[in-house]
Amino acid sequence: MVESIARVRHIRVTPQKARRVVALIKGKQAQEALAILKFAAQSASEPIYKLVASAMANAQVKADRDGEYLDEQDLYVVNAYVDEGTTLKRFRPRAQGRAFQIKKRTSHITVVLSTPEAAVAADDESKKKASK
Repeated sequence: MVESIARVRHIRVTPQKARRVVALIKGKQAQEALAILKFAAQSASEPIYKLVASAMANAQVKADRDGEYLDEQDLYVVNAYVDEGTTLKRFRPRAQGRAFQIKKRTSHITVVLSTPEAAVAADDESKKKASK
């Protein structure tokens, strides 16, 4: 019953483009998600690939620390989401002394991996909280 989280903050990918890539891997097995990301054409797939690989390594370290056996085939992408980070504002000169604002958006990406029994336990816990 292992759950691991990996986050990357202030990555220079727009949240809208990153969400398209994250939607491809939600609910998939971690190994399958890596294969999808490896061959995805979007530029956001590379940092998300590294993030999923990091979450898998975090799960392995957590399992070793707790003395549990972990097979990487058992890990699933339970949750993955993209939040908007800080926006870098730059200005571009335009005609007649005007300036045009350029917004360079950043993202905070979070990936949660879990074994199936941990995911079921988390769902049961959230249902209990919702019923109160």
